[in-house]
Amino acid sequence: MSWRYAYLPGSYRSKSESKKMTNYEQTTGRQLQRILHYSVTPCRPLPGFRRSTDAHFDVDCDEVYPRLYIGDANAAKNKQYLKIMGFTHVLNAAEGTRFGQVDTGHSYYRDMQNMRYMGFPLIDQPSSDISRYFYIAAKFIENGINSGGKVLVHCMVGMSRSATCVLAYLMICKRMSATEAIRTVRMHRDIRPNDGFIQQLADLDNELRRERDRCY
Repeated sequence: MSWRYAYLPGSYRSKSESKKMTNYEQTTGRQLQRILHYSVTPCRPLPGFRRSTDAHFDVDCDEVYPRLYIGDANAAKNKQYLKIMGFTHVLNAAEGTRFGQVDTGHSYYRDMQNMRYMGFPLIDQPSSDISRYFYIAAKFIENGINSGGKVLVHCMVGMSRSATCVLAYLMICKRMSATEAIRTVRMHRDIRPNDGFIQQLADLDNELRRERDRCY
């Protein structure tokens, strides 16, 4: 008999016990909210003392992972800033013309050679289904970084929609847990995904863990 199936004392669990453990180990939105609350973002300089490039162009943008940045609408719309920083990929997590959205698109960057663009028409509301874009966003970001480029992910202020997409990328492509992803980003930027987005990240975390458990 294979050692994998050999009985080990204490290794047997009834179905009810296994179910209880599975439920206990589930990541919840409330847990991630606590992680967000207690993760410390280093103090950022005052507006007059920001990095010279950011201050000069009046943008709010931070590198949160090598070659991956989260920024605001000003950063995304300032083509001179994008060129100076060497961005090759822009992901707009708030594409549209409604209040709270950023009205850029493929045509906006047409005059920027080799710029790659992707946009999601999301509203920053807990009811918005951002999870439908998790894998698309992750692939776009991964392609940009692997090609040696720099990726800017933005929304209106760079705190909720864009941050959620970056967290999903770190979870999917870098195999981080939701907790690890949040702490990684929070080391470089203050982020505040809304409650609905946090729950969708918790669901993604559970989905990824189930998939990885099946591989072993």
